Amino acid sequence: MYITKLFKRSMLLIFCSVLISVNFSSAQSLKINPKSFNMVISGTTNVHDFETKVTQINGEIVLGETNQVQSMIVNIPVKSIRSKEKLMDTKTYEAFNADKNPNITFKLIEVSALEMDGENINVVLTGNITMAGFTKKITIKSSGKKVKQGAYQFKGSIALKMTDFKMTPPTAMMGLMRVGDAVTIKYDALFEGAQLTQN
Repeated sequence: MYITKLFKRSMLLIFCSVLISVNFSSAQSLKINPKSFNMVISGTTNVHDFETKVTQINGEIVLGETNQVQSMIVNIPVKSIRSKEKLMDTKTYEAFNADKNPNITFKLIEVSALEMDGENINVVLTGNITMAGFTKKITIKSSGKKVKQGAYQFKGSIALKMTDFKMTPPTAMMGLMRVGDAVTIKYDALFEGAQLTQN
């Protein structure tokens, strides 16, 4: 009797393990190609306009069983933001308090809309972006296209205000140069891995 119960329990554990492994193996993802992305942050000062580039990024879109978007996360190291001016970079890192808040992170809440027309894609994402230790919900509209099987190019722009994240816009030259509050992030990124499916 004891041996029979033990056998049944063992078979149940094996069956559950198989189900769990199947569930994990069915999950697929699309990852940002770190060699095929371009992200520029632009803004203004009382002296001249400026641009900085993001030189490092990682991100992943996880798909569910029907290849629909289940989750998404994008991570940017603050110190990967670079310009042609060392002083400007230093002021940028100070504004983020980069040693304490080393990353900018976007986490998906929901896909508000997804339209796929042949090779073209339009998507609206709602998610939380965290900068300088402060989190704010934003909506991102992005356009893209399927460039090959399991590879998608997405482009778009995001307008943000530093003060919305409790950041103080940088100043330089004893306050003679002041950075404007508003910045625009333009991105062009290639996600590769799995096949997307419209709801």
